[in-house]
Amino acid sequence: MRHARLAFRALLILIALTGCLSAMALPSDTSIKHLGSNRFPLTFKRHDFAAYCYNTVGCEVIYANNNFTRLYSGEVVASPPPSPDYRKKWSPAGYLAIQNFPPPAQVRWKSLDGTLHETVVDIGFIFKDELVRYSVPNDEIADGAFPQPGPALEPSIYLEVNDRTVSVFMRAFIPTKAQQIPGNKYSDARTDLILVWSRTF
Repeated sequence: MRHARLAFRALLILIALTGCLSAMALPSDTSIKHLGSNRFPLTFKRHDFAAYCYNTVGCEVIYANNNFTRLYSGEVVASPPPSPDYRKKWSPAGYLAIQNFPPPAQVRWKSLDGTLHETVVDIGFIFKDELVRYSVPNDEIADGAFPQPGPALEPSIYLEVNDRTVSVFMRAFIPTKAQQIPGNKYSDARTDLILVWSRTF
């Protein structure tokens, strides 16, 4: 009787082990889909930065221990924007991989009427949630573009001074399921420029 009980237990253990091995060898559909999905919200821990001055005199933007507007220092006059859609032509921000977040940007300039302005723009406060700003609906983002939890992007942040107005924008590269220009296989992404903060002095 004792031997029969031992044999029965051994059989149960063998069945259990076989079931475990089968489960490990054949992942479920849920786990496969999970690997290909995106993780939201999209966040960032580093960013790129650029500054632009228009309709100003002696414009200066200092951020992350760098003067981004050396060409406009002194009494140099910054011309008006070159076209109505000038912001679309901004290149990706060229000062790369700034860890979130340095002290606020120091901004000094004269508006076209000759008034001297000086302010700080707290980039860290504006983006304190570290969320990426973008306009592509989540269900239109390419599958698996951002599969990992945590920071997935290094967006561009732009600071613009235009006469009496200072503005902050963000641009991020977002792959899309559909081509943005039908027939152009290289157009499967959007880099929309998002206005995040603005103040007129």
